[in-house]
Amino acid sequence: MHIEQINYQRWNGYRASNEIVDVIATLDVGPRIIRFGFVGEANEFKEYADTLGKIGDEWRIYGGHRLWHAPEALPRSYAPDNAPIRLETFADGFKLIQPIERTTGIAKEIELHLTPNAAQARVIHRLTNHNLWAVELAPWALSVMAPGGKGIIPLPWRGSHPADLQPANRLVLWQYTDMSDSRWTWGNQYILLRQDATASRPQKLGASVPNGWCAYARADHLFLKRVAFQPESLYPDLGCSVEMFTNTDMLELETLGPLTRLEPGMTTEHIEEWYLFRDVPMPMTDSDINQFVLPKIKV
Repeated sequence: MHIEQINYQRWNGYRASNEIVDVIATLDVGPRIIRFGFVGEANEFKEYADTLGKIGDEWRIYGGHRLWHAPEALPRSYAPDNAPIRLETFADGFKLIQPIERTTGIAKEIELHLTPNAAQARVIHRLTNHNLWAVELAPWALSVMAPGGKGIIPLPWRGSHPADLQPANRLVLWQYTDMSDSRWTWGNQYILLRQDATASRPQKLGASVPNGWCAYARADHLFLKRVAFQPESLYPDLGCSVEMFTNTDMLELETLGPLTRLEPGMTTEHIEEWYLFRDVPMPMTDSDINQFVLPKIKV
């Protein structure tokens, strides 16, 4: 394991590598993981060149992986994360600790641990309520993926009629969601969303995903997130545990924890397991996902 403080894109940064993959966090803004990828190869995350190295009071997307609290709202969700963060280090990773948000009274932490001999990381997201009153929220982990790939959401195992009369899960649409848009592939077992730099209208979909995973395929690589699904809990956004959003720049692969009434001084956690795989063909159909992607889920 190799750990070092570096300069990255005009920011002070912190890099952790197991010689297979490396992860870079920003120290001047955050908490934010700006890079995750195979050592010496492209970043799996999108970086916004015009915002790199900048600080200040204005919220900027920057790219990479960030932590929000749901449900989304202006101005709460867009509290700037442009201040220096506190760093704690471990033999296998780091913790990024944000100052308390002035506008919300919430403090964010992202803790990452690399697996020693695999393209894998455990990412722990924490929200702590520093207000004098309780706040209802849900942790919301957003990975801004590099352009040119496809997001994948699995549907629950399919059944038949009349054996299965009860609904199996939720699909949630936004007012700007266009189900006829050619970037969507509506399969029987999976939903795919293609990122397209020429498409002018954003698209978004959310779902309850009891399977507990979502993925992004790009350039023969597959980025996989696994999360624990809590079937008895209430999730935000009409019951979403996974969401995908895309525009001309990127595709966001998002997971959410259950809604929580967070009392003063209390903390809620949301854990993602990240995996990165090589030599995975771009899936076009359910059959492709079953052949090339599903075996990776069983790591």
